[in-house]
Amino acid sequence: MRSTDAYDTLGIMELPIRYRGRQATSEEVALIRGLIAANPDDSRRALSVKLCRALNWVQPNGALRDMVCRGFMLALHRAGYIRLPAKKCSPPNPFVERQKPAEIGIDQKPLVTALRNIRPLKLRQVRRSRLEKLFNALIESFHYLGYCQPVGEHLKYMVFAGERPIGCLAWSSAARHIGCRDRFIGWSADRRRQYIHLIAYNSRFLILPWVRVPNLASHILAQMAKVVPVDWQRVYNHRVYYLETFVDKERFAGSCYKAANWIYLGDTTGRGKNDQSKKVNRSIKAVFGYPLTRDFRTHIGGGRR
Repeated sequence: MRSTDAYDTLGIMELPIRYRGRQATSEEVALIRGLIAANPDDSRRALSVKLCRALNWVQPNGALRDMVCRGFMLALHRAGYIRLPAKKCSPPNPFVERQKPAEIGIDQKPLVTALRNIRPLKLRQVRRSRLEKLFNALIESFHYLGYCQPVGEHLKYMVFAGERPIGCLAWSSAARHIGCRDRFIGWSADRRRQYIHLIAYNSRFLILPWVRVPNLASHILAQMAKVVPVDWQRVYNHRVYYLETFVDKERFAGSCYKAANWIYLGDTTGRGKNDQSKKVNRSIKAVFGYPLTRDFRTHIGGGRR
């Protein structure tokens, strides 16, 4: 096992380990070693719960960041700074083994009309409700990207005209680093890590293919800007102050976002978050953002513009 004595004699020192934005320190290594020594029969999960409580490592809604903490300890274990107990079991990973949503039949009669004829629309947050399976099935069947289970904070919405579903939107945690967005906000790397949870990312937007209503998409986006921050506060105990999305430029022009006053900030580099080649390996996306308040930078740690 790698020794950290050289760090400890100089006080608290940062280690060359960073996991999900958290920089490891010699003090944390000493704390984890102490927990392992004091609880020799504990599983890795039990140790991660104790570490979360010791560090007050919690989500804004008060829930322990148990899974992130476990990954953090595993990174230290693999680097040789600590020695975790052997795994007691290997439960199935629901994200790896998750089955695709089953198809659910709904009325596909064409809806061709003016927006005024179906207003007011109903926007329902359906995560953890009886409608979530229908949401998942519609995204899987009719969105070109299909359904992907979100990780972290996220909300799911269905849009109804009367009792009839006409659209779906998913909102999730923001991408870690987008150059044009970070420059627009005025973020340093440290500020981004500190405040990125205050952004919501529109990861899916679907108008069902048999719905033909001019100006519908931009109208829905305008309504979403009012609903999402309120629901985020209710579910996660903190607001969001900025919305963002990516638009595949090979498929779409982003017209509905422009019509809803979203701001075009620039393009992605066409490389994944873990890319090492520095070569384009996926389609270029247009980046759009929507500040929810005029003073949004004050709330999310941005610089002045």
